[in-house]
Amino acid sequence: MPHCIIEYSENLEQSVSIKRLVGAVHSYVFLSGLFEESSIKTRAIEYTHFQTGLSDMPFIHITLKILHGRDHQQKKDLSTLVLDKLKNDIQPPISISVEVSDIEKVSYKKLVIE
Repeated sequence: MPHCIIEYSENLEQSVSIKRLVGAVHSYVFLSGLFEESSIKTRAIEYTHFQTGLSDMPFIHITLKILHGRDHQQKKDLSTLVLDKLKNDIQPPISISVEVSDIEKVSYKKLVIE
């Protein structure tokens, strides 16, 4: 835990390495001090068809799905950290958003088969 899901517009790849973006988000979440690095899972999903307001401005939206139990301040600090770090890495114009959502422990199941 957590699951870091990066959604991005296909036109972002003209200016950003998605592989580096995944690595950066992964490291920023670890920097929060809330998670063991080995438990962080980060992945990216490209959107071909999108509209940002009235334009086709590139976008990044990051959802950080974490197990229920962190307080509001921890969630706020986590989303602020990731957003602040990203805004220094990415050249404008771009729309960047981050949200933290809880995963209920009772409904979350995990199986690792090796």
